[in-house]
Amino acid sequence: MTPLEQLVRWRHELHQIPETAFTEHATAAYVASALRELGFDVTTGVGGTGVVGSLTLGTAERAIGLRADMDALPLREIGNHAHISRHEGVMHACGHDGHMAMVLGAAAALARDGGCNGTVRVVFQPAEEPGRGARAMLDDGLLQRFPIDAMFGLHNLPGAPAGHLRIRSGPIMASEDNFRIHLTGRGGHASAPHLVIDPLVVAAELITALQTVVARSVDPVEHAVVSCTDIRTDGARNAIPSNVEITGDTRSFTSATSQLLETQIRRLAAGVAAAHGATCEVDYTREFGPTVNDPAAAQRAARAAVSVLGAERVDEDCAPITASEDFGIFAAQVPAAFAFLGSGTEPGRGGTPLHSHDYDFNDDVLPAGVDFYVRLVRDFLG
Repeated sequence: MTPLEQLVRWRHELHQIPETAFTEHATAAYVASALRELGFDVTTGVGGTGVVGSLTLGTAERAIGLRADMDALPLREIGNHAHISRHEGVMHACGHDGHMAMVLGAAAALARDGGCNGTVRVVFQPAEEPGRGARAMLDDGLLQRFPIDAMFGLHNLPGAPAGHLRIRSGPIMASEDNFRIHLTGRGGHASAPHLVIDPLVVAAELITALQTVVARSVDPVEHAVVSCTDIRTDGARNAIPSNVEITGDTRSFTSATSQLLETQIRRLAAGVAAAHGATCEVDYTREFGPTVNDPAAAQRAARAAVSVLGAERVDEDCAPITASEDFGIFAAQVPAAFAFLGSGTEPGRGGTPLHSHDYDFNDDVLPAGVDFYVRLVRDFLG
């Protein structure tokens, strides 16, 4: 079997056994077995279901980490390819199967051909989708048990040309905060609105008011998003409700902006509710921190990408995106850099959006990811 055939086999077999956050038992066992066959020292159960493989080549004490996420999404896959999910209602709709295959491919090439002086650590992380896995691994002593001088990761990017890499210094992915606003009024018969305090009217005014948070409170040179995503009531067709709940999320790139968004949401909710004689409660939680690339690590990753992909296929100063990733938890602890690898622009050939029922990782970009990782490790441990 050629290295490319092995890569595709890993990817397809992992695609068939998707598991959601912190239930990645079969996935972890598969990855651990593959790493042991490659000669890595393997530790399982890190942070629940995480796997860490270590391979020391030479005598230097430096260590580099390559991270791949393992979890899938609770979606029913729609497709007719031979490697479709065997787990009903669960699928790899975000490409984590491809991410794992690329790290395994890099591990295989390094174990086979060497070219390093130091330790390679491959970190297979659970529960990226809910943003809990990186923290779980750190809380389980990841960096104390497996010291790492720098960590790198990448994510496939539908809509970008296949095999093109994008990276930047500083913030590259946003934080995600969630909010829940519970409005309480006085319900009653729909025919007698003068006898009630209608929380639906309050909610409508508040949803509109929340659109001013970014437009009138955030510095225009900063990036932020405030989105109301759901509204629910305890009313009926002919009954004005007593309670309305609005949920939503915000995105930003700095802790100061995140704090500003929370402050303004709480202020507007309290003010609009009070103006109508209603009351409100606001819950605000921080789910993902921003992913901020260390400048030196980002430059190192860009140089590695240019050397194997060519300068014309590397954007060293890409625009940040407002999606979130818990790789940022690692990046807050060690020098780290995260990149995007274009998977294609045409639907069915890498361009299908992430989290779609008919998404499938584009196998054509697997070698590019492996080559990037191998060059990066060899440059770091040269």
